Amino acid sequence: MKKLLFIMAFVGLYSCNSTKKATTDTPDKFVAENLMDYDLKEVKERYPDANIEEGTNLYDEGTVERSYAILYPGTKDEMHITWNSDQQIFDIRFTEEGKWHSASGIKIGSTYEDLNRINEVPISFYGFGWDYSGAVVWNGGKLEDSDLRVFLGAENEPADKFYGDHVVKASPQEIKNMNLKVQAIVLKKSRKI
Repeated sequence: MKKLLFIMAFVGLYSCNSTKKATTDTPDKFVAENLMDYDLKEVKERYPDANIEEGTNLYDEGTVERSYAILYPGTKDEMHITWNSDQQIFDIRFTEEGKWHSASGIKIGSTYEDLNRINEVPISFYGFGWDYSGAVVWNGGKLEDSDLRVFLGAENEPADKFYGDHVVKASPQEIKNMNLKVQAIVLKKSRKI
């Protein structure tokens, strides 16, 4: 009987440890969309190793105060989450070439060509040097109705005509010369009525 109790206790302990591991080290741990329905308590439970920093700050050009949480601060896996007043996620942002990626496979450093392939329709993008610098337009492609916002950066200095608040018109060679790569990813849940 003592042996049976010992085996049951061992199996129970192993099950508890493997359950914790499954929630923290699963392959989809760094898929950004998986966070979208979590509240802060759930984020803390699912990312106990994230060394989460919390606070409040002004957003939307200083007009709205929101709470935020930063997962893995100061590392390549740094992720910023801001919360609505009802403590639901307002948006998720990341800009470092760490482990985070979208469910469709987009990550920091993905190329212009990668985005076209994933979207299945050629993308457009806005000019550089303003608040929405390099914002991607999905042009009715596969990602059009997603909550995913992607911002490109140019590895090589773009010509002056590629700066400003307008959709860029560029030849394939001009795009190739800029060597465009994803520099920021934002997930903002659509609020459907």
